[in-house]
Amino acid sequence: MLAEGLRKRFDEKWALDGFDLAVPAGTVCGLLGPNGAGKTTAVRILATLLRLDGGRAEVAGHDVEREAPAVRRQVALNGQQSTVDDVLTGRENLVMWGRLYHLSRREASARADELLEQFGLTDAADKRAKHYSGGMRRRLDLASSFITAPSVLFLDEPTTGLDPRNRGEVWREVKRVVADGTTVLLTTQYLDEADQLADQIVVLDTGRVAAQGTPDQLKSRLGGDRIEVVVRDAGELPVVAEVLGAGAEVDHDAFRVSAAVADRVAALTRVTSALAARGVEAEDIALRRPTLDDAFLAITGHKAVTGVQA
Repeated sequence: MLAEGLRKRFDEKWALDGFDLAVPAGTVCGLLGPNGAGKTTAVRILATLLRLDGGRAEVAGHDVEREAPAVRRQVALNGQQSTVDDVLTGRENLVMWGRLYHLSRREASARADELLEQFGLTDAADKRAKHYSGGMRRRLDLASSFITAPSVLFLDEPTTGLDPRNRGEVWREVKRVVADGTTVLLTTQYLDEADQLADQIVVLDTGRVAAQGTPDQLKSRLGGDRIEVVVRDAGELPVVAEVLGAGAEVDHDAFRVSAAVADRVAALTRVTSALAARGVEAEDIALRRPTLDDAFLAITGHKAVTGVQA
């Protein structure tokens, strides 16, 4: 999958303004960014649902503008809104999608049975979808995207609203289909989801790429480990900052001071002893590695917030 200089304007605003992307086959690319960054717009262009205003893109080896029908035969899009019909059973939902993809009734039924087993839904195949849990509904939704075994799967906020257990179920299915060779472009506001699934991450901000790399590469931009000290009394914050030394960051609202450290255990011992010598009783002292949330905040200036975005 390739995009070069993609541009898209809505009224006077450029939703995408020179967006570049390169995703190797059989990998997961996480597309991150604050609300309005252009993530969903990029997905809709690559899935041939929106016409671009500049640049070019190829998906599954086909140009999205000149060869849109060929692209559509190779891709599937699983959006934020479920396509599951609550009145139908799980099997009936998949058979319906098979028929919409022009499979014969026999072919659609056989494919439905394959997908029900593949996505762990065989025992619930004949239950109406309205009785499915959130995770089961999402897995059924994903299964419908694989009626024709797409080369490329677009996942736009696939686990919004799911609890941690159901999110884990969806993650397992995504990893499995990628292991089978499918290329995935994932938009998400759950940064732990990107950390779990993505081989590479592209951070969009105001329609442009702000940063890209593996999750570890993005986190490494913040340096190494940090030590954090939380105190009971705000008056002790200056003392803690002095002990932690140059580069210490003070969060007055959280009564917390943090600083980068290179020697983990030695730094923890040193800070603990120095605070005790100064009469400071810390509420908590901990070592912490940078997270993808930290990197996202540093790159965009925004915290990740789940929601609908352009």
